[in-house]
Amino acid sequence: MDASPDFPRQSRVPVFNMPRVVTAAIGVMLAIQALRDFVLPDAWDIRLVLDLALVPARWSIALDPAQGEEVLKAAASTDAGISAAREAFARYLVAEPDAAPWTFATYALLHGSWMHVIFNCVWLAAFGSPVARRCGPWRFGLLALAGTVAGGALHVFLDPLSLAPLVGASAGISALMAAAARFVFQPPPPGYGIQPWQVPPRRPLETIPQLLRNRSAVVFLAIWLVTNLLFGAITLPLGAESAAVAWDAHLGGFAVGFFLFPFIDGPDRAPR
Repeated sequence: MDASPDFPRQSRVPVFNMPRVVTAAIGVMLAIQALRDFVLPDAWDIRLVLDLALVPARWSIALDPAQGEEVLKAAASTDAGISAAREAFARYLVAEPDAAPWTFATYALLHGSWMHVIFNCVWLAAFGSPVARRCGPWRFGLLALAGTVAGGALHVFLDPLSLAPLVGASAGISALMAAAARFVFQPPPPGYGIQPWQVPPRRPLETIPQLLRNRSAVVFLAIWLVTNLLFGAITLPLGAESAAVAWDAHLGGFAVGFFLFPFIDGPDRAPR
């Protein structure tokens, strides 16, 4: 008699055994970056950025045309080497005011460089996978979208005259990181992990008081907050020029993911 356990079927190589929605999201981000770098002419790429990136000044001018003068003044006060280009861009926005509300979501599809997109893919794989496994692709997508929109909205609110296009999926990924923090730092139940084929049980969400008593969760949250505030004060080579990290967008996404996740987590069900 064969007394060996009934191992779960492994359909993919373990290193690529991510939820399909996470794999698809990573594939889309990498494909768009490859398209921009290797296929599109520069003029088309600029047009793509203008159409899909989130520019705070564009939204401010569309809501209040009187803000156009303030945007032009802010553009003229920048470094002399780039003030002419910024002024030209500002005049373009003033001449054609368009809120482009879709850019509150589509900016997440663009990245400043290969380092930028690969960095985001790594974090998406690490923190998006447990969330997708727990609540399925639709709730995963809803949470990422909510974090993306919230991060963009906070960025526009705090810097309404900025002409710098906001790009990157970091706000949506921050929402997934916050959601994962609500359950991944709990210790495994007694006896779990003895056998390699055991399916992990669904862990209950921790309340805020419980999280504050969880040392691993507190350390993670503190490191995340400090690094984002620190990177917000320096510049990183995310594109052709050094660019400041949009820490405010990260913070907006993280806050939405942290507080929204309990409402979209869904009922308990068997692990997948």
